[in-house]
Amino acid sequence: MVSSSYGLTGRAAVITGATRGIGLAVARHLANAGALACVTARDADEVRRTADELGGIGLAGSVADPGHPRRLTELALREFGRLDILVNNAATNQPYGPLMDVAPEAWSEAFAVNVEAPLRLVQCAWRAWMSEHGGTVVNVCTEGAGHVGPNVGAYGTSKAALLHLTQQLAGELAPRVRVNSVSPGLIRTEMARFVWEPGEPEVAAGLPLGRIGEPEDVARAVVWLASDAAEWVTGADLLVDGGTRVRSAQPATTYPVHEHLRLHRPT
Repeated sequence: MVSSSYGLTGRAAVITGATRGIGLAVARHLANAGALACVTARDADEVRRTADELGGIGLAGSVADPGHPRRLTELALREFGRLDILVNNAATNQPYGPLMDVAPEAWSEAFAVNVEAPLRLVQCAWRAWMSEHGGTVVNVCTEGAGHVGPNVGAYGTSKAALLHLTQQLAGELAPRVRVNSVSPGLIRTEMARFVWEPGEPEVAAGLPLGRIGEPEDVARAVVWLASDAAEWVTGADLLVDGGTRVRSAQPATTYPVHEHLRLHRPT
């Protein structure tokens, strides 16, 4: 349970990709901290189930749909009368493979979901509420945006663009709106199952903190950034990676995650 001391009671939050994994954990933690949750994802049944669980509202659809950001913003304002927090979590790890094999339409789809959709949602929230009343935005990036890896070039490049977008928006929207990002390492989610499930003990042993991450690890970071406890933080990227970036100081010479990326594919 997240403490209500974060000052989120009565504030309205929109969370994308909110029916499983990191997004669901974020929505639960925000609701536990007193926020009103508006969730969105592709599957209508899962959206209804999640909204009911949280005592909130939901809208099914793809964030890449040009009209979805406006409809989502209008729903939050109609039902809650405000929109204080926006968490851009929805993402795709496709296309998977070498960049030389990536089709133009698949590349465009990755950027539509991972970069353009967050921008459009921020634009809608800004125009409808945040420009006048203020607010916070948290984008879920990835630790991998800071380096290269096998078969994840499209994902990593689009997330690197999202990281830059976060900083650009933080500069443009201050002081009314704070914009930050969280960059997870390997987290126990369905999207990343093909990486951690084939050999979790080996993967965990390759990290300084000795385990892979849980969605709740990321959710706690998101809630902090969205809260008044981080009121003097904007344009920041918070690594939640179990020490992935500092693993080179450890005795191990190989990185099991990259070996798994080479040998396995997402389902």
